[in-house]
Amino acid sequence: MAFVSQSGWEQFISDHPDAHILQTATWGEFKSEFGWKPRFIVNDQMGTMVLFRRLPMGLSVAYIPRGPIGDGDWAKLWAAVDKCCAEEGAIFLRVEPDIWQPVPDDFITQQLPGFIETNQTIQPPRTILIDLKSNDEDLLMAMKSKTRYNIRLAGRKGVEVRQSDDIKAFHDMMLTTGERDVFGVHSQKYYQRVFDLFSPKGGCVLFIAEFEGKPLAGLMAFAQGHTAWYFYGASTDQERNRMPTYLLQWEAILWAKQKGCRTYDLWGIPDHPESKLEDYFLERSDGLWGVYRFKRGFGGEIRRTIGAWDRVYRPGLYKLYQLWSGRRATPGT
Repeated sequence: MAFVSQSGWEQFISDHPDAHILQTATWGEFKSEFGWKPRFIVNDQMGTMVLFRRLPMGLSVAYIPRGPIGDGDWAKLWAAVDKCCAEEGAIFLRVEPDIWQPVPDDFITQQLPGFIETNQTIQPPRTILIDLKSNDEDLLMAMKSKTRYNIRLAGRKGVEVRQSDDIKAFHDMMLTTGERDVFGVHSQKYYQRVFDLFSPKGGCVLFIAEFEGKPLAGLMAFAQGHTAWYFYGASTDQERNRMPTYLLQWEAILWAKQKGCRTYDLWGIPDHPESKLEDYFLERSDGLWGVYRFKRGFGGEIRRTIGAWDRVYRPGLYKLYQLWSGRRATPGT
């Protein structure tokens, strides 16, 4: 068991190419500039990055996004994680594993002993995964007919999609989208920094959809190993009849395919069973319902992770933190 440096963690990740992007050293470096402190723990073929958010009086909260990494007995990691959390004054540790339901009946008791489930997730537990191993035509045919139509309509109506590094234009569109759809938006600095860290390594791309040189929509996608993720998307209120977001998403899917990714993760839909999603998506637009209406059209399979699990070190302070955080609305990822 060892605490390792960022370079040591990068070496560990290189042996686990399908580790989630939120467990990479680059993501840890990114989050370190926005109030989080990453620490890295390795035990033979298993490991995890733990992020710590500083609180007053020497306290913190600890978070493992989409980890631990590696096959084996997670329980062997927790002693080192507990030690690390004690050193950082953690009130509790929240873990959101990169594990899809269903899991064996004894998975939680064996891999997450002493943890309690919480509905205060940080990352969206439910998503849509698109299998990229099909050819382009088969991918299109797997979509809803209206989505295929809108992709082609955007091209016919003069929408053009290009790669860009204009984060300001993208952030301006994010502000418009956040106000229109009522969700939190990060600062321009946030999007700029994540782009600057991942783009030179080929792990991030910004696409802008334009009509006659005017930006209409933007999308930032990420890739790590065999998976690509659609983390951030935005659009203006102009020329929406030209369906720029559909062509934009299709170009991002093609980018992921060209990088050799096998899966495209649309990243975030309402956390309800598919039957309920299909019953209500035409009636609801609050929260993630509006994006589900859009994302469902691209086909794919609805999947859910096992959610968020907390390991509590200071029960009284944990209850206070739960009450406080439950009143805050913050943008995800």
